Amino acid sequence: MIYQPSENRYVDMIYRRCGKSGIKLPAISLGLWHNFGGVDAFENFRKIIWKAFDAGITHFDLANNYGPPPGSAEENFGRILKMDFQSHRDEMIISTKAGWDMWPGPYGDFGSRKYLIASLDQSLKRMKLDYVDIFYSHRPDPFTALDETMGALASSVNAGKAIYTGISSYESGRTQQAADLLKSYNTPCLIHQPKYSMFERWVEDGLMDVLDDNGIGCIAFSPLAQGLLTDKYLNGIPEDSRAAKATGFLQLNEVTTERIEKVKKLNIIAQNRNQSLAQMAIAWLLKDERVTSVLVGASNVNQLLNNITSLANLKFLPDELHQIEKILKG
Repeated sequence: MIYQPSENRYVDMIYRRCGKSGIKLPAISLGLWHNFGGVDAFENFRKIIWKAFDAGITHFDLANNYGPPPGSAEENFGRILKMDFQSHRDEMIISTKAGWDMWPGPYGDFGSRKYLIASLDQSLKRMKLDYVDIFYSHRPDPFTALDETMGALASSVNAGKAIYTGISSYESGRTQQAADLLKSYNTPCLIHQPKYSMFERWVEDGLMDVLDDNGIGCIAFSPLAQGLLTDKYLNGIPEDSRAAKATGFLQLNEVTTERIEKVKKLNIIAQNRNQSLAQMAIAWLLKDERVTSVLVGASNVNQLLNNITSLANLKFLPDELHQIEKILKG
């Protein structure tokens, strides 16, 4: 099948400035953490990427270890780029990361210069790209000097293998240090990717202020708490859910009775807003203009479209926000 992108792909999407940079990102970005690996159906996720691009999603987020198996999401994405998007590369923001365990031995993990640069070279080969738009340090490394890790990101930009630098899961103090180092290397940090949802709010304890002060964008991952903030778990654990999958990252012990009760109450508020719970959870993140984009995954086209529909209602009444806070803190 030959893919022809929609001529109206930029009509309905909302684009937000990424910090103080010249880059705008779609309010909804597509993450390939799940559902795009070697264990998944190629034609299914190929159609998800088609639909995402047709809807104005220009940002596709990967990492070296995405799969499973590790590396297979990048390989699959590279195939799709070659088959369907060769003439549209300049309309895309493609990101990848390195920082988690990727290959055996002492050089395939964390944040050494050796690992980051070797990993980026491998990622480019898997995707058959000359460069990525954003290269991230995927997590802080307690064993490697921060200037070595940030220096490796800067070197990747200077070598033409990446256009921008990013960091993921760095707490506020270390984020400030990283930002200062990258500025000194003339490769300022474009974006921070933290885990952020109604159930995961550590970024509100200083990190968002650091990002705002330094003109760094924010893209939230796991906005639906690995599926908990959807209607999927309202009546138990479905067989096809992430909690039930051996390859899933949501653990059964995270699907607690207390959390399910909160989810049920949140779902009532969502229904009153004429939204699904997933749509409300995404909108709740985007209510903060410092959040540049929300990174969603999708196992099928309908799930992706449901997430994109979040953009139809991003405003919250004060009473709605009060009720949500009361539920989350209760």
